[in-house]
Amino acid sequence: MAKKIKVKQLKSAIKRPQNQKRTLEALGLKRIGQVVEHEATASIVGMVNTVKHLVSTEEA
Repeated sequence: MAKKIKVKQLKSAIKRPQNQKRTLEALGLKRIGQVVEHEATASIVGMVNTVKHLVSTEEA
């Protein structure tokens, strides 16, 4: 069974580059405080790393 991670949006995407806005949307995050759960695949971890200054993560 793959590891799961919880990703929580902490900061707004306003005035951020388009690629960061699209990454948040691809992760399923639409508003501050929203939490989503994903499997910790290489692609998801890379996406989280792209927006690491806007989100927090923890193991689920």
